Amino acid sequence: LVLAWMPLSAVNLSSQSQKEDWREAYRYIAAHARPGDGVLVARHRRLQGLLVADQSADAALQVGLDRLKREGVTLVLTTHYMDEAEQLCDRLVIMDDGHIVAEGSPRELIARHSTREVVELRFRTDDERQDALPRVASVGERYEALADRILVYSSDGERDADKLAHDGVNPDSVLVRRSSLEDVFLTLTGRTLEE
Repeated sequence: LVLAWMPLSAVNLSSQSQKEDWREAYRYIAAHARPGDGVLVARHRRLQGLLVADQSADAALQVGLDRLKREGVTLVLTTHYMDEAEQLCDRLVIMDDGHIVAEGSPRELIARHSTREVVELRFRTDDERQDALPRVASVGERYEALADRILVYSSDGERDADKLAHDGVNPDSVLVRRSSLEDVFLTLTGRTLEE
């Protein structure tokens, strides 16, 4: 994990897309930071579990970031882990291909771009998943067929899961969960975080 004060010129980025993401992030910071705010940039792969060998160091890092936040330091965290962004950020910007596609608090973004709940259906085979699609299309507000599962976006996940079971959809597993920033990312970009 690298925490540093740095001008854009000091950032060594390998691809044009990375450079555009950072330029856009810096433009956003310049437009929204209050005069006198410090800006701490954290560029990492993942904070949670980063120091797995020393859980107390993980906790100390989180305490330190919380302290800086309370002191009014603007923390800029770049991550591909939407669960982490949802937990750590008051406001965030979702970027895709060097452009800002949405901004707001995690709660605002979820309310604006997703449903209250998501039903995840996993099947034993691709054929079973394909066979279920016509029936899945009849429930929820919309659905996404991913390589390993089907996501049904719903205001009442339990109701829609029961309706699918009654209609003969028998997945290997069913999970009803609240919507997350990953669902927002999928909706806004049309692709998963793994792509």
